[in-house]
Amino acid sequence: MGKKYKHFETAVIHEGYASEDMFGSLAPPIFQTSTFAFESAEQGERRFKGEESGYIYSRLGNPTVRILEKRIATLEGGEKGLAFASGMAAVSAVLFALTKANDHILCSVGLYGCTFGLLTMMKEKYHITHDFSPMRTKEEVRSLIRPETACIYIETPINPTMQLIDLQMVSEVAKEYDIPVVVDNTFSTPYLQRPLELGCDVVIHSATKYIGGHGDVIAGLVVGKNDFIDTVAMTTQKDIGGIISPFQAWLLLRGLKTLPVRMDRHCNQAEKIAEKLIHHPSVTAVYYPNDAIQQKQMRHGGAMISFEVLGNKHTAQSLLNQLKLIKIAVSLGDTETLIEHPATMTHAIVPEKERLKMGITDQMIRLSVGLEAWQDIWSDLKQALDHVQAEAQSVITKS
Repeated sequence: MGKKYKHFETAVIHEGYASEDMFGSLAPPIFQTSTFAFESAEQGERRFKGEESGYIYSRLGNPTVRILEKRIATLEGGEKGLAFASGMAAVSAVLFALTKANDHILCSVGLYGCTFGLLTMMKEKYHITHDFSPMRTKEEVRSLIRPETACIYIETPINPTMQLIDLQMVSEVAKEYDIPVVVDNTFSTPYLQRPLELGCDVVIHSATKYIGGHGDVIAGLVVGKNDFIDTVAMTTQKDIGGIISPFQAWLLLRGLKTLPVRMDRHCNQAEKIAEKLIHHPSVTAVYYPNDAIQQKQMRHGGAMISFEVLGNKHTAQSLLNQLKLIKIAVSLGDTETLIEHPATMTHAIVPEKERLKMGITDQMIRLSVGLEAWQDIWSDLKQALDHVQAEAQSVITKS
């Protein structure tokens, strides 16, 4: 885990903060300030030249934010971290930093809808093209790498199909061509999966999800090597300005302290729900990470499940509308169990042809398993699934 703390569960609480430096305050202070005063004009000049460390302006750095950045870097096994105002601010800053006009990005098959939208915009405005690959073998990866390929961008598990990519395998190919590998690690968190330790170069999180954990903050995080993070900080973050506020950083620090405890429960509950879904007659397919790749690079399969139901889009929406406890919402990683319809919600921006290639059907539903009693979660799902089954039987009878 690191030189200072050997175990994740300790580092997640203590890394990057010394209470003795802050009047003994057990909780990190919130430095709610826009700017910082210099002792002299000369000091201001030195700091702007980079000749002296210290704070200048909260868009360029803030003490509360720095604690968060140090902590996430340690948890991911990286050299340095950088915090952003949202997950998409983090994604866009990284991709803009890695690419220039006419470059190419190789992506995993299936991406978050807004990431797909960003790639589409980059293609239209800057002629930065992209290809999708299942990345099942080294040959598949090699076959789509071009001279202008600037980076490989991966989600694993993929949102929302839960397909897995062998990160070590892809990293080995990328190193042959000196191409950086970027991984969106939102679904797994560093507690379940650490891509940098598998040879990848940059990790991105929508910290809104499991890292925050309570549905009350929007944020993004990036971890990588010092040089790359410094470049992003002084270019795409500084000049585009997608910075996190000190209070949002403080909320993430608070959420991180319970990440291992929450993730263990999230995952244990998801395994039970996935098993129940497999055996319900209204469910035609269940997607939950549980294969050789998962066992190789993940501590658990995670807390996200996707499944398909009998019928069509109407059937899927009808199921959602029958739920009483589970909330229809497009986020994930909250204490509450959340459910959504990817084809019309998170991935609505993806054209139907591309969406179907990704494996996102009209019958697919995505479930973020929360921290309620799993029996209550299943009871709510079951009554909704039973309704779908009765509705389908009615259609068959009438026909």
